[in-house]
Amino acid sequence: MSDKPAPTPAEKAPAKRKRAAKTKAEDAPAPKPRLWRVVAKWLGRGLGAFAAFYAVLILLFSFLPPPINLYQLGEAWRLGGIEKDWVSWEEIAPVMGRSAVAAEDANFCDHWGFDMAAIRQAIEEGSNRGASTISQQVVKNVFLWHGRSYLRKALEAVLTPVVELVWSKERVLHVYLNVAEFDEGVFGVQAAAQHYFGVDAKDLSALQAARLAAVLPDPKGRDAANPSSFVRSRTRSIISGAETIAADGRSACFEG
Repeated sequence: MSDKPAPTPAEKAPAKRKRAAKTKAEDAPAPKPRLWRVVAKWLGRGLGAFAAFYAVLILLFSFLPPPINLYQLGEAWRLGGIEKDWVSWEEIAPVMGRSAVAAEDANFCDHWGFDMAAIRQAIEEGSNRGASTISQQVVKNVFLWHGRSYLRKALEAVLTPVVELVWSKERVLHVYLNVAEFDEGVFGVQAAAQHYFGVDAKDLSALQAARLAAVLPDPKGRDAANPSSFVRSRTRSIISGAETIAADGRSACFEG
């Protein structure tokens, strides 16, 4: 039996107050997080989902044909249908690849998605023509949408190096030739070869390939079957350019 005296009421009061304060603190609701923290949390989740979505698409399309893109869907709705026929790399005449590169992106094998020399030249000339590489056009056509907006250009700038990192140059050019528009509602080199010349893409001649490449910047305003004087002149330039990049090795990255 302890000889310690029992606590007096005055001594018990502080202990009661401590227990009451502790119980009140436990029952009180947790403080709400600041708004900026909530926004940052959901923004982080959104960016993560966005990155995962495009990562999956980039990986899938590194070996699978992209089924359709937003621009093609819009044209199919507007026109009531489109011509589109995917073909393998082996079913495309080699001269078609060289002609497209000569016409649209002569330094295709030497850059990582952005042709800095062409960009600098375009800025100096006050024009954006010639600054967009085949890689950028693939990203725009396959993963994004047409039209000029800062958002699309920003997404294009982010996705282009990733595509270049994951895909081979041959794959980039292969997809480009299968999704590019060659006439109103005519997408891909196989549909274009049939549409203009009645032949398969693998049987295109150097002249026919150059004619198709000549309409790429303006497929609705140029005609490969009935070329204007401008298209004829551009065709001759593309034939010469295709021969040049074959001779100097600038087609080596896709003609291994």
